[in-house]
Amino acid sequence: QVQLVESGGGLVQAGGSLTLSCAASGSIFSISVMAWYRQAPGKQRELVATITRGGRTNYVDFVKGRFTISRDNAKSLVYLQMNSLKPEDTAVYFCNTFLSGRDYWGQGTQVTVSS
Repeated sequence: QVQLVESGGGLVQAGGSLTLSCAASGSIFSISVMAWYRQAPGKQRELVATITRGGRTNYVDFVKGRFTISRDNAKSLVYLQMNSLKPEDTAVYFCNTFLSGRDYWGQGTQVTVSS
C-alpha cells in the first residue's frame, strides 16, 4: 500500500510561480516512477510530468520549459515547480505512482491561475 498526499496549491496570478509537494508513505521502497497529473473542470485527467527513481524526467509539451519535477528519495517527496503559470494551467493537480499492478493517487491540490 502507498499513500500520497499533495500540498502547495493555491491562487496565483498569471506569470507567477507555485511549488507543489507530494509526500509518499507506505510501501515506498519499490517505487520507481512518480508522476504529476492534472484535471481541469470538464476535462480528462492528463499527464504533466514523470520522474524515475534515478532522476530521469519527462514532460508533456505544454509544460516544457516552465515546470520542473524533482524528488528527494531520502524524504520520500516529489515536487513540481511551476513557473510562468497561465490561466489554462488551472486544475487540480494529482500525484501518482504505479506499483504492483495498480495506480495510486493522492487527493489532489487545487491550482488556480488568474488572468
